[in-house]
Order: sequence, then structure tokens, then C-alpha cells
Amino acid sequence: MTIVKYRNLAFRIFMLALAGCAEKPIVPGQPKTANLDLAPYTTREDCVDLIQGDRLDYRFESNAPVKFNIYYRDSNMIVEPITREGVVEDSGVFAPRISARYCLLWEASPTGALIGYSANVRRGAR
Repeated sequence: MTIVKYRNLAFRIFMLALAGCAEKPIVPGQPKTANLDLAPYTTREDCVDLIQGDRLDYRFESNAPVKFNIYYRDSNMIVEPITREGVVEDSGVFAPRISARYCLLWEASPTGALIGYSANVRRGAR
């Protein structure tokens, strides 16, 4: 295989992988459900912009223990208002104290994990 053909094949593989990673983001007022297949030690996140008064309803189940958190960035810090270690399920209603981009993050254990989750943002009074 020539170097040009190899680069072309590598580019096609990269674009297919990129297209496979594209997921619909969490949109306020539009409940989202998804299934994740996490390889060992990998992470996956789903983010949304929230302001005070908003509510983020979330629920997930996993076939293996995972680390789960909801986080946001504040300057050069990562703040995790919700953190769970080694859980196979969790659910709740998260109410942000400040306006920021919040992310739900799952981290797989050495065995990997299959995760089903749902999330919905309810906007507060504007």
C-alpha cells in the first residue's frame, strides 16, 4: 500500500470514528435517553448550559460499577457538586447554584460498562 493510499484510508477511518462519536446534546425541554458502551477505563460526558432556577433531572443504570459526577469549570478549577464512586445506578434532580456549563461524566472500571441514561432540563422562571 502506498503512503498516499494509507493516509487516505487513515483519514476515512478517522472520519467514521468521529461521526460515530457525534451525539445529540442535552437540550432544555427535550428529554434525552442514550446508551453508552464504555471500554475499560474510558470516560464519556454529556454537557448542558444551566442557570440558577434550572433543574436537571437525571437517571442512569450500569451493568458494572462506574464513577459518576456532575461537574463544571470555574476559571482553572473543576468543581464537582455531585460525585459517586463505584455505583451501578443513580438518579436525582440537580439544581445549579451558579450559571455554567455542567457535564454529566461517567468513568468505567477495569471491566468497562454498559450504561443506559436519561436526562432532562427544566428551565426555571426567566
